[in-house]
Amino acid sequence: MDLESCSYVLPLLTCCLFLLYSITCYALAAAAGGGGSCGGSDDHAAPRSYPLVGCLLDFYRNRRRLLAWYTGLLAASPSQTIVVDRLGARRTVVTANPVNVEHVLRANFGNYPKGKAFTDVLGDLLGGGIFNADGERWFAQRKLVSHEFSARVMREAVGVALEREARARLLPALDAAAEGGGGVVVVDVQELLRQFAFNVICRVALGGGGGEVKRALGVGSERRLREEVKVIRDAIMEFVRDSSSRRRREQLLAAARGRDDLVSRMAAAGYPDEAICDMVVSFIMAGRDTTSSALTWFFWLMTRHRDVEREVLDEVDACMGDGGDGGGLAGVDLEGSRRARVLHAALCETMRLYPPVAWDSKHAAEDDVLPDGTRVGRGDRVTYFPYGMGRMEAIWGADAGEFRPGRWLAAAAAGGGVSPFKYPVFQGGPRTCLGKDMAFVQMKFVASAVLRRFELRPVAPEGSPEFVPLLTAHMAGGLKVTVRRRQRQNGTCET
Repeated sequence: MDLESCSYVLPLLTCCLFLLYSITCYALAAAAGGGGSCGGSDDHAAPRSYPLVGCLLDFYRNRRRLLAWYTGLLAASPSQTIVVDRLGARRTVVTANPVNVEHVLRANFGNYPKGKAFTDVLGDLLGGGIFNADGERWFAQRKLVSHEFSARVMREAVGVALEREARARLLPALDAAAEGGGGVVVVDVQELLRQFAFNVICRVALGGGGGEVKRALGVGSERRLREEVKVIRDAIMEFVRDSSSRRRREQLLAAARGRDDLVSRMAAAGYPDEAICDMVVSFIMAGRDTTSSALTWFFWLMTRHRDVEREVLDEVDACMGDGGDGGGLAGVDLEGSRRARVLHAALCETMRLYPPVAWDSKHAAEDDVLPDGTRVGRGDRVTYFPYGMGRMEAIWGADAGEFRPGRWLAAAAAGGGVSPFKYPVFQGGPRTCLGKDMAFVQMKFVASAVLRRFELRPVAPEGSPEFVPLLTAHMAGGLKVTVRRRQRQNGTCET
């Protein structure tokens, strides 16, 4: 064997010995029921860690149950924080500690951008849009898009879009299912809600146009969306270029006609076509699945808690008014929506247990120390975990695992409400979700319109559906229901 061969063999042999040692340690620890800690002594409870591979073996073993695994580890940690350090991945701090969450999202906001590791993953689809941007670009886009969420836009644009889509597709689909015998026709409510939310957000972003864009973006699952990235961006770019040139030429006429969609305003403001395309994709993707995810779990929970459903119905009948069509369709009354406190509480409680985004990560720009003492290195991923936080008894009490909307009514009555860092479903600090109010308007509209007309009965009433935490969470297999018409009753509404 020559010297050149030895130079390759010795490092390979060393790695093999290290790997064999790690596997042996893991086997012995598993047999003894023990294990090491992943990270330093300040990392509190953590997965088992071994030389060279770190937490890789434990992570791999739990890869199909990460939600439950992380939640259990965080609940066992004195600080509700763990460190996951494994071969082949960057060091990750996972926290369910509200003080840490506030530190990351508000107190030391500048040190925790989304980071290149995040933006590179979604860059092909989102480009430099607001949900994939940091720094000055993010700030400028946030300022521009904030107009989309004003009270006037919600009343004039969102309200009209909700009403039209409900009358054209959502309610007729449920009505047809009820007409079919109320036990014969099966409807996937999750898919119905996805299409509804998608059509509404397209109306707001595109001004009701963009048929090719809607066909490209409405391809279905996230996996297919990733596969069709080029198709999606090409369709949007074609629409943007056509719209930009036309609206730049006819800006005054467009204003006179009251056109005030996102594409029109960005074109009028002089944004380049690529930037408009990025913003439109971000805007539509953000509204495509988040509200539909929350509503899917809300309707499922209503089938499991008929007492809460009755309270919601009583309040909705009193607060939301009659759409004036003789069929009981609730109009988008912002004031009435604000007064629907039980419905609001039920929606908040739904998202506490089943958040549309199960976890979100930032990447440290510089070294830091979290308030609980956990070290964060430059480039480390810091993940806050709304799904796990909603199940922490240290945060919500012994009944954290129960669906109890009353906890929100009690917090409101006490005058303090619930901290966004204890309940970061809509993030918090400078990145607080601009679409929060729009989301509640849409969810309350759909909940009131559907529940007042129909009773949903799940086809598989036993057990809990699987919560799938992709970019936006969804219910595995959808929510299959049969539909029956409901007899309305008048209720009471708080003022």
